[in-house]
Amino acid sequence: MLQTTPVTTEEGRTTEEGRTPADACSAPPPGHPRPDGRDSYTISEVVAFTGLTAHTLRWYERIGLMAHVDRSHTGQRRYSNRDLDWLALVGKLRLTGMPVADMVRYAELVRAGEHTFGERRELLEQTRRDVRARIAELQDTLAVLDRKITFYSDATGAYEAERTR
Repeated sequence: MLQTTPVTTEEGRTTEEGRTPADACSAPPPGHPRPDGRDSYTISEVVAFTGLTAHTLRWYERIGLMAHVDRSHTGQRRYSNRDLDWLALVGKLRLTGMPVADMVRYAELVRAGEHTFGERRELLEQTRRDVRARIAELQDTLAVLDRKITFYSDATGAYEAERTR
């Protein structure tokens, strides 16, 4: 059973009932050093918050990974808390190794609306399978490293003992 909470959807709106299924991406991720009460940030502030470069932020917008970013009366980008939440999700997707084309497709599906939930889920499930496979490969690699480290530790100890006789 899905838990429901009164939240804004990924598209920035609520359902008619004012409720949507609870989703880890619908709430702001913890740890953003955002000033309380603010919902408008310059590109330099977003760079400081996210560690991304201004070039990367502009590129994300250009390729469609970011929705249209609001502009000030002078034409400067003004990012919202929702934009920062989206960038946090994109950062997680990048860490999974998801191809940029898939991230852009996911962003397009989000903007298309709730009728794309199934396609979004499929994209994320495939990414989860890929991540689990990579974790298994890394665990195997770690086991090899552990065996080699143990071998060299034992060999070093035997060598030192032999040398001091």
